[in-house]
Amino acid sequence: MYISPSIHYIGADNASAKIFEAQYTLSHGMSYNSYLITDTRTAILDTIDADCAEQWKQNLEQALDGRNPDYLVVHHLEPDHSSLTQYVLERFPDIKIVTSVRAAAMLPQFLPGVNIDGRVIAVKDGDTLELGNHTLHFTMAPMIHWPEVMVSYESTEKILFSADAFGKFGALAYEDEWLNEARRYYINIVGKYGRQVSALLSKFNHLEVKAIAPLHGPLLSDNIGQYVHYYSLWSSYTPETEGVLVAYASIYGNTREAALMAAGILREQFGVKEVVVADLCNGDMAEAVAQAFRMDRMILACPTYDGALFPAMDFFLSRLASKGYRSRSVGLIENGSWAPIAAKLMRDRLSAMPDVNIIEHAVTIRSRLNAYDPDNIHALCKVISSSSILKS
Repeated sequence: MYISPSIHYIGADNASAKIFEAQYTLSHGMSYNSYLITDTRTAILDTIDADCAEQWKQNLEQALDGRNPDYLVVHHLEPDHSSLTQYVLERFPDIKIVTSVRAAAMLPQFLPGVNIDGRVIAVKDGDTLELGNHTLHFTMAPMIHWPEVMVSYESTEKILFSADAFGKFGALAYEDEWLNEARRYYINIVGKYGRQVSALLSKFNHLEVKAIAPLHGPLLSDNIGQYVHYYSLWSSYTPETEGVLVAYASIYGNTREAALMAAGILREQFGVKEVVVADLCNGDMAEAVAQAFRMDRMILACPTYDGALFPAMDFFLSRLASKGYRSRSVGLIENGSWAPIAAKLMRDRLSAMPDVNIIEHAVTIRSRLNAYDPDNIHALCKVISSSSILKS
């Protein structure tokens, strides 16, 4: 990918990748981004995942065109961005690694048996790397989403090399809308660290940024403000959309029937335009989590199982808590044949999340929907439909 005469894209797609970090499903592969700046001195910006090693090596040699690089800038030590560090050190004996102080201390963990004495330049907030006409300005970005992360701003071409921030799922060869897969990526990968993301965004308020170059996903150069807008929303845990997620776990389909009834009532009788239904047992859990953060309201429907929550709901609530779910309204539907306690258990879990408004009266189903349940579900939907925090 051509970025400018001096800045080259040397990353690679893994179009066949089906899962990321051993847990997030990929419908269209994944991109692993790396860049090269050629100037009086030449800098490689990150390597990529070992699965794409051969393509990256070819891209690097072609972009170098016979040069010997002076620096390898490591923004983030996670293996999908640093797996080829040892190769670079061996291929270019005079190259120096430029990385954060925290990353410099962690490097030996990723390079066992490799002598890096005298080959590491540890930088801190505000340090620069002069390449000639290009200068990299380093800003530390701890916990986005590892403690050693840094980002860099190239002040001549005004490009922010943003590490994992502003990334998305999907190979570059698959052209799709940025928002949905960027949201799913952010909430599940970075979402726990909203305070740190907000702090990082504030550091760049005064800078002119013409492009953002993340370690996953496309180069962002059109309307930078829209990407910053979404990151500001997500990092502040502010709901993005006035709508309701109906998330359910169902064993034999009876709880599912109640959840679908609730979704239909919200749409047809209360005019809620944005209603998303998520099957937690068979759908993409990461997408369900992302939708929970997108919406300002949620209905959870779950059966009691072994005196506890059905496992899919239990896991979903654990993911919400770990990612910082807060400041939403939630209604509850439980199912149980002899001792339903799912609503109590869900309420207990949600009560530990900041500023979650739990609708007082839960709906209890006994095995299957009966003649009274539609009225109870209607009453719950009436409260949920009028509890949007985004209405002006």
